[in-house]
Amino acid sequence: MTTVLFHSDFDPPEVWKNCLARQLSDLEFRVWPDVGVEEDVEVALVWKPPAGMLKKLPNLKLIVNLGAGVDAIVDDPSLPEGVPITRLVDPEMGRMMTQYVLLAALRHHRDFVAFERARERRQWHYIHPRPTSEVRIGVMGLGHLGSQVAQELRRQGFDVAGWARSRKALPEVESFVGQEELGPFLQRSDILVVMLPLTAETDTLLDQSRLAMLPQGAKLINVGRGQLLDEHALVEALRNGHIAEATLDVFREEPLPPEHPFWSMDQVLVTPHLASVAVPETAAAQVADNICRAQAGEAVLNRVEPGRGY
Repeated sequence: MTTVLFHSDFDPPEVWKNCLARQLSDLEFRVWPDVGVEEDVEVALVWKPPAGMLKKLPNLKLIVNLGAGVDAIVDDPSLPEGVPITRLVDPEMGRMMTQYVLLAALRHHRDFVAFERARERRQWHYIHPRPTSEVRIGVMGLGHLGSQVAQELRRQGFDVAGWARSRKALPEVESFVGQEELGPFLQRSDILVVMLPLTAETDTLLDQSRLAMLPQGAKLINVGRGQLLDEHALVEALRNGHIAEATLDVFREEPLPPEHPFWSMDQVLVTPHLASVAVPETAAAQVADNICRAQAGEAVLNRVEPGRGY
């Protein structure tokens, strides 16, 4: 019997149960807080579990994160030591993220924000379109999702560069690395796409001084984590026009409080942290594979290094 404990405030447990049952014939699927006998649980399938939840499972063999970002798990001070943590690397999640970022980038590139404002004034407002080759996009974070996004933006003709912890070799995507190259990377980003994981090194990486490095009138898209940037500095940059527009899917506090300035800024599009989500129909197979690997004492795929934060 393989006992899996599920926790997520957003993902559908019944769908995950049915998809996993097609992969694991001996599945026992429990949904938190109905844990049952804690000693039975071998696998935790979770998204943002409550602090201390995982420590209560003494026979845990595997923690599966229902997404790419694992900060909610690795930041838990009571995280049980030695239990492997895996994240989902699923083609459908990559496709979904790429669609979101491409839509946001094209919305900024093709001046849709200006047209939305003109509509409110009932004004016929012509802005001559520019070719994508004249627009420089910078992608912060070139992991599995970031690399897919960068390559799709390049396929659309944009001038794309990426910034990451280590040098990446992506066709026709200029690579920037480390703190010493962050300034030049930001200075050439007409549209900045933030896709970094949240770690001690990336927390508030985009502070007032670094946002000021962006070109005048830059656009910003954040699909990483809200903690990656200084929201107060971003609000000020939006108010003074240094950053012209923003598409924001993640925030320091979620749900975003009604009194937050972002809600009243017509140059800001707020979406409720849904740029990419786990798709059980396509991801269940890799989850089941890792469960079998963990039970057999084999190395799991897409393992997270808690010390690095991803």
